[in-house]
Amino acid sequence: MNVRIIIFAFFSLFLFQNTFAQKDSIAVRAKQLQLTSDKYNPLSPSKAAFYSAIFPGGGQIYNGKYWKAPIVWAAIGASAYFYIDNSDQYDRYRTAFKLRKQGLKDEFTREDGTVLISTAGLESAQKTLRKNRDLSLLTGVLLYVLQIVEASVNAHLLQFDTDDSLSVKPVITPDPLFIEAPKVGLTLKYSF
Repeated sequence: MNVRIIIFAFFSLFLFQNTFAQKDSIAVRAKQLQLTSDKYNPLSPSKAAFYSAIFPGGGQIYNGKYWKAPIVWAAIGASAYFYIDNSDQYDRYRTAFKLRKQGLKDEFTREDGTVLISTAGLESAQKTLRKNRDLSLLTGVLLYVLQIVEASVNAHLLQFDTDDSLSVKPVITPDPLFIEAPKVGLTLKYSF
């Protein structure tokens, strides 16, 4: 019995409330854009993409999403750091491998002649570091392209009209045939 009361209270609390969609910061930004210019700006997405292509994070700044620019910089910077680090390590192991093949002393051989890393270990390290370097480069390129696409899509979305003409209103409709079992549903209203 108590479970039915709780369920009824839950449905009556949430189903009788009007829920309106599209109320967020994008709507505020769209209204600001509408106040400054009454026309749709078709060049805004291409400008955002251009600024992002020239300077990573520039399109996000152009769109007014300043908090996204440090994320873009950190992502691209991290991939650049890992690319440089893996490339330097690869060069170290490659140089040691070449010196060892020529019979010379390398940095992985002690003064007394003991070898710290075998020749097979040097080859394996080169393969792993080359793979990591290439993956870092690929990740950096993908992040660069992704931030350009994100800036363009965000500029497109900022231009949408987001007024309250779209609303969702949950209703309970009594059925004339079965009074004791009301029908529950959602009404979607869209006005032009």
